[in-house]
Amino acid sequence: MDSFKGQGGIQMLLTAEQEAQHIVSSARNLKMARLKQAKEEAEKDVALFRSQMETEYQKKISESSGSSDNTVKRLEEETHKKIKALTKSTSIVSKEIIEMLMKHVTSVKI
Repeated sequence: MDSFKGQGGIQMLLTAEQEAQHIVSSARNLKMARLKQAKEEAEKDVALFRSQMETEYQKKISESSGSSDNTVKRLEEETHKKIKALTKSTSIVSKEIIEMLMKHVTSVKI
């Protein structure tokens, strides 16, 4: 009778071990499924973020391209104004410089 009890105990242990393996396997499968789902969601989020950043980048490029034409025109206008101002100031100063040079050249110190 004891040997029968021993056999029954061993059989119960084997059954419990198989059930534990099944539970662990099931938990492992669920974990893998959650990881796969999390990876897919992360990839979708990354793709959405990348798309938004690309759109923003293209928008900034188009804005800067359009404004570069305006910037060139503005700089040309400023340059022409500065050239006119310098030309005017040199024409005024050149008369004074010519008078000063003539004064020093024509005066002789003995």
